[in-house]
Amino acid sequence: MNKEISIKTANLLEDIRKKAPLVWNFSNFVSMDIAANALLAIGASPAMAHAKEEANDFSQICKAINGALTINIGTFDPYWQECALEASSLANKNSVPWVLDPVGAGASSFRNKNVEELMKFKPTVLRGNGSEIMAVSGIAGGGKGVDSTSSSDESLDAAKSIANENNIIVAVTGKTDYVTDGKTTYAITGGHEIMTKVTATGCALSCLIGAAIAVGEDKLLSTASIISIYGLAGEMAAKVTKGPGSLRMHLLDNLANLSVSQVSENTNIKNV
Repeated sequence: MNKEISIKTANLLEDIRKKAPLVWNFSNFVSMDIAANALLAIGASPAMAHAKEEANDFSQICKAINGALTINIGTFDPYWQECALEASSLANKNSVPWVLDPVGAGASSFRNKNVEELMKFKPTVLRGNGSEIMAVSGIAGGGKGVDSTSSSDESLDAAKSIANENNIIVAVTGKTDYVTDGKTTYAITGGHEIMTKVTATGCALSCLIGAAIAVGEDKLLSTASIISIYGLAGEMAAKVTKGPGSLRMHLLDNLANLSVSQVSENTNIKNV
């Protein structure tokens, strides 16, 4: 365990709770509820606002109070796509940090087009599973829907390539999670397999990354830190759950009740 990283991870949790950052979310229909509740549980302030007509207002608010934007393409239609492009363009223009979750990238030409156009506005963080990251990089990842058939280990080179080519941070989640800017790479272990049995837990994580990069100056380590915090909450929830239904409840409870000392003592982030 790296003591300095552990302390910074614990401090991030404390900062989120103190500053209650606004996270403006283009979340998908499946994930809106758990994403908003995860943000509330950890101490952030969620706004689920998808209208193009509101994009400028929310962008200005995020700029003024150091908020962040998250965009999830999971249930896009053409209008929603147009709205997200407007939001990402404004985020880029106003230096608002933002997260892109390329849900199901590689599964259809429409999803691929969405990702291709959104990437032009340089997300601060791209967060996906192994197959999604492989698809974004242009490598055939064998994805099936939103599930991953490529491991995070297999997609790490693709993640580094995307990070280098676009000058962004890429987080690829799986059995081991990786966060890289193409030069520095963190590996995070934690979480529990049962988390994959609750829909949109990954989508919720992308929104939590939004909270982390809103308050954290070191966006790379902040991204790794929130993944570690989320994994710890999931591990603790798995110890008392009887199945996927109660896991969701316990996951939210643990996000709300995690102590700074629990985080500092259980951070599993390594520089690789």
